[in-house]
Amino acid sequence: MPDAIHPMIGITGRRFRLGLVDGMDNRYGHLFADAFMTDFSDRIAKAGGIPVNLPYDADPEALCHWLAAVVITGGQDVHPACWGGDLSVVRDVDPRDDPTVHDPDRDQYEIALVRAALARGIPILGVCRGLQILNVALGGTLIAHLPSSSVQHLSGSRAPADGADDHKVTFEPGSIAERLFGAGAVTNSWHHQAVDSCGTGLVVTGRAADGVVEAVELPGAAVLGVQWHPEWMERDDPALSWIVAEGRRRI
Repeated sequence: MPDAIHPMIGITGRRFRLGLVDGMDNRYGHLFADAFMTDFSDRIAKAGGIPVNLPYDADPEALCHWLAAVVITGGQDVHPACWGGDLSVVRDVDPRDDPTVHDPDRDQYEIALVRAALARGIPILGVCRGLQILNVALGGTLIAHLPSSSVQHLSGSRAPADGADDHKVTFEPGSIAERLFGAGAVTNSWHHQAVDSCGTGLVVTGRAADGVVEAVELPGAAVLGVQWHPEWMERDDPALSWIVAEGRRRI
């Protein structure tokens, strides 16, 4: 019977102006659209979940009465005002006109969603930026820009990719990550920021060879953050089947 249950898994996205889409009719170009990575939807559906795309208008508290689990996805840097970083890096550009710049509305929404999900015991998977949002939501800080090292964290590879040999992540024994991936795994990597100090309760359970944080967890809870992109691994990544399985257990 449990295998027949298809849990609803919430997936966050971003908002942009339709005029950014090449060929869009200019009668609609001033309006906005919400965008969600179909790679998440596809893999969550294949794992037995029902993907649910979450616009900023979907109230986090209300959602948490219905969702079985939440995925906080990747994207632009978290605004430094959220974690005490250097505000001078913030550009005075509307994120709806340039989806690469800081988006305070997205930050506010995802932080509220993380906190609401934690309060109700809803499983969470944070992916890349989503790991950082999880950390910031719990009071943690970030490294604004990673220095050069023996590990290439901001890869030039085209997605999807399984990563290069230099990007092997080692996992802590007994952690969720170690249970899913074993003692270590090579992963892809498209980030230039990372966890500095952990938020309240979070522990580091995975690191790259240069010490950069690649996985975090909240002991005693179904909460996992990964710094890579499981939706863009060429091989199946167990993080996405894990969040579906945890969602199924909750219902």
